[in-house]
Amino acid sequence: MAEPRLSRRADLGERIKVSFEFFPPKSDEMESRLWETITRLETVSPHYVSVTYGAGGSTRERTARTVGRILAQSSLKPAAHMTCVDATRDEVDAVVREFAEMGVTRFVALRGDPVSGVGEAYRPHPQGYSNGAELVAAIRRIGDFDVSVSAYPEKHPESADFATDIDMLKRKVDNGATRAITQFFFDNDLYERYVERVRRAGIYIPIVPGILPIHNFGAVANFSARCGAHVPAWIAERFAGLERDPQTHALVASAIAAEQVLDLVERGIEEFHFYTMNRADLAFAICHLIGIRPAPEASAAAAA
Repeated sequence: MAEPRLSRRADLGERIKVSFEFFPPKSDEMESRLWETITRLETVSPHYVSVTYGAGGSTRERTARTVGRILAQSSLKPAAHMTCVDATRDEVDAVVREFAEMGVTRFVALRGDPVSGVGEAYRPHPQGYSNGAELVAAIRRIGDFDVSVSAYPEKHPESADFATDIDMLKRKVDNGATRAITQFFFDNDLYERYVERVRRAGIYIPIVPGILPIHNFGAVANFSARCGAHVPAWIAERFAGLERDPQTHALVASAIAAEQVLDLVERGIEEFHFYTMNRADLAFAICHLIGIRPAPEASAAAAA
């Protein structure tokens, strides 16, 4: 019997970089749960973590509070998300400077979705930045920051074709983007073909896979349909009948995500960004499966 993929490489934990995305909590109870998640995931020493930012600064105070607490009470390096939806250029610049004064040196620059939601037409603010490329340039004018941007293996839903989509990514890179983080995907062949297109276009920054552990298959399938991310039939089949069996659902989700990551490692990828949905269980389990383990003292402290 061939050695299972999950145990083929003992040194993966030393080579792979991971990062985690969180969103700012809306209540004290949610903040408590988020901090439990952050404390647990801190033990696997992520490269950095990111905190999302609502359209027009709708979560500005909560994002700033979460970033500030991460800086003050953890060893993690937070990246603050920035968008340009429903905000003037001056307002965006002021927020970037506020984060910088807090000690933030990393940003995730996104155009952002309309306040009305995914699928609605985007309209720039009359005095605002029009797109992600302009936002990257603005952030880099303010300081020499590490700036991540978005990338779309199945192209952005609003892009007419891949050429248009990749041209926008190139504009972001030309304006100073450090890396691109992809929208989540479940078919690694799609990601690999996208990276090939990107490289042919002369873009050489890292294209970091965005990995979404499936906490709720029904919710993920619905959201995927709205944002243009393909869910293979074999994944749907694995979750069939598990709607009322959360324990088995979690085990299947962990295995699917770990296999996806390990397949990408075999294709030469060594950096991954996890969309945690503010939950540690699946992200922590996946890290364990691929060989990223806490030091014994860190594990004990997190459990205390």
